Amino acid sequence: MAPTPHQAKQAKAKLISGGKQPKARVQRYLKTTESQLKEGAKGSLLLKGIRCSDAMSTVLKDMRSVQAPHAKLLSKNNMIVPFDDEGQQSLEFLTTKNDASVFALASHNKKRPNNLVIGRTFDRRVLDMVELGILQYRSLGDFPGLPKQRVGSKPLLQFVGDLWSSDINLKRLQNLLIDLYRGDPVDSLILSGLDHVMVFTAAEASIGGVEPSPIIHQRTYYMKLKKDPKGGKAPVPYLTPSGPDMDFKVRRTEFASPDLWKLAMKQPQGVKAKKKKNQTTNIFGETIGRLHLERQDIDSRSGKKSKALRMADKLDKAEAKAALEDELGREEEEMDNEFQQAYGFSKGDM
Repeated sequence: MAPTPHQAKQAKAKLISGGKQPKARVQRYLKTTESQLKEGAKGSLLLKGIRCSDAMSTVLKDMRSVQAPHAKLLSKNNMIVPFDDEGQQSLEFLTTKNDASVFALASHNKKRPNNLVIGRTFDRRVLDMVELGILQYRSLGDFPGLPKQRVGSKPLLQFVGDLWSSDINLKRLQNLLIDLYRGDPVDSLILSGLDHVMVFTAAEASIGGVEPSPIIHQRTYYMKLKKDPKGGKAPVPYLTPSGPDMDFKVRRTEFASPDLWKLAMKQPQGVKAKKKKNQTTNIFGETIGRLHLERQDIDSRSGKKSKALRMADKLDKAEAKAALEDELGREEEEMDNEFQQAYGFSKGDM
């Protein structure tokens, strides 16, 4: 029988405190690690693998600069093979210890050169992992003298290409990249706070004569908003390449099972917006309401008519009255004729 959440919490507290009754400090820490209705920014853990080249170390340093202040870089090499069970246990331990939910592991060897594994955790367990092979890289140092993003600013993420919607692996990779670079969750944005754009373009390419595979081109631009020269109200963005830029391909993937993914995507009742009755939203974002009224007898209602319609009604009534009088006159004349033929004199002679 599975333990209840309260029993699991007590067992975790005893494990941290060495089998003794947990102290107040441990209890406060456990309270901060509990699930919350509104989560903050996802912490990122950047670490090196068994062997890591200087180029891959530069990649990790640039990722820390882009994700600051929510990223932590470990300087020592780690004996971790991420796609093994022991390696996943080590990743789960390090992410739990450093309070991080997303991670990136850089390594370099002859079989898999310039290797970068990115992933995320759910409930302190590894949820998704994607192994990327970096084909080309330009670091922040390759763009000297150019403006860079502010620390803690949120990027605009743009995904270009039909492969992001047609390829299942790229769909999950897109979701993972959003978690990796999204920063602090906010309800609204101010235009002056937007200062950089990250564009991910997916295209198929053939490398070494093998079957075409998706290649992702990541480009980062510094964005400055200026007044529209045509006189429009919305400002016009001017983009300047600022780095880091990279081209990479997907080597291996390990995604969560459908049951675990469904559990990770489940939202608590307190976060879900209450559905409003008789209200819908169309494709243009407009709210459409529906009113339920009693059945109305429209035929018996008479609305206000214009002068032209009132004159037309009067003319119609006068014509109908004149036609009726003519018909009555003809009938009366016919009856007089019949009476005169029958009796030899008219009604007027009586």
